[in-house]
Amino acid sequence: MKPSEHLTVRGPEDILGFIPHSLGYWPADSLVAMTLQGNRLGATLRLDLPGPETLADPRDYARTVRDYLQADENADAALLACFTNDGWMEPPGTYRGLLDALQAVLGAAGMPVRDAWYVGDAFWRDAFCTDPSCCPSPGRSVQAIRDSMLNAEMVFRGSSVGPAPEDGAHPAPTLSGEDRTAILASEATWAAQLDRRRGSREQFGQLMVQWEALLANVPGQALPVNDVAYLRASLRVPAWRDAVLVMAAAGQAAALAGAERFGIFDTGCILAPVGPAFLGASPSGLPASGAGLPGREPAGPGTKGMPGIPGYGEVLLGLDPVVPAWHTLNSLDAVLEQLSAAGGQAGAAALAGRGWIAWCRGRGSYAAAYLGRALEEEPGYRLAELMLELVRRGTLCGWAARKEAAWRKFQPDAA
Repeated sequence: MKPSEHLTVRGPEDILGFIPHSLGYWPADSLVAMTLQGNRLGATLRLDLPGPETLADPRDYARTVRDYLQADENADAALLACFTNDGWMEPPGTYRGLLDALQAVLGAAGMPVRDAWYVGDAFWRDAFCTDPSCCPSPGRSVQAIRDSMLNAEMVFRGSSVGPAPEDGAHPAPTLSGEDRTAILASEATWAAQLDRRRGSREQFGQLMVQWEALLANVPGQALPVNDVAYLRASLRVPAWRDAVLVMAAAGQAAALAGAERFGIFDTGCILAPVGPAFLGASPSGLPASGAGLPGREPAGPGTKGMPGIPGYGEVLLGLDPVVPAWHTLNSLDAVLEQLSAAGGQAGAAALAGRGWIAWCRGRGSYAAAYLGRALEEEPGYRLAELMLELVRRGTLCGWAARKEAAWRKFQPDAA
């Protein structure tokens, strides 16, 4: 899809049909809030619907919604949808007090609620309309949403709506027992060699070059067993794992500068670097080595503390760079999906990386699912624990909070 293309919203069915495509799944027991920028749809937020205790006084919940939506600095109105089968068939309904609180809080913040709807498994209707001639009980068929013109256009353009994260969305690819055994055996061999080179600046540099070249030329087919094993072994070193994430978002210079700042290099480690010969080779067959990739050499010692090079903390929280390299992060996500299949500690590292990428995209539900799976693979895995705490607190990634930096599943705006 080209950025100049636009999706036309003709009515509520189109708006409600867009929501599952925006989230990647059909929500349940959820409040979905969308910002409006004039006549254009802006950011989409999904939150679990509150329980009885919160519904008794929903003002704090409403303020939380407001705080999230205010990240869209150009928002001048809001739309709300309660996806639930409970409590809305007869007015005023279970969630009328919540909607009233949201109207008051968002209106005071300059984002008045233009429309709100209830959406169940079978029916949907306007949340504020009580005129049976306009909005007869129990409502209109949900099939009208699924058959909407915008939904059809999204499907035509290649978008799909999958299962919710808690229902096993994006399960890890399956491996045969033979392949898993081969990967783990090769991984153990690579891990033994890499462990002796944790302090090697040369090994770090080669690793970054290989990862960067790989992400620039992600194959459409499965990676060879030996390459998967080597990459998994590299993720077992926490400093290298973090460097891969930083490099994908902010480039090699940031990865190297951060590694130097944390003092991971040992000048006494003079072992020659190791790695698969053609890992990350371009389609022309050019080997992924510093000498073979002009301009790909790691930055020199002067990168430490150099102005304009973001630190690890700023990158991992989405505060810097201004806009991350989304194409490279998308490629990294695809590679990490392959690396997670064999499980174990390296699988946990890959899943934690996917959780971080999902969080950077503003997809907290998917992030929580990946991070939970990482902790199932490796209980106590620290990166997964820290990221999951951020997700559970509702902390937004800095990039997701800014329109100009946010990841876009769809290139065109919806108007």
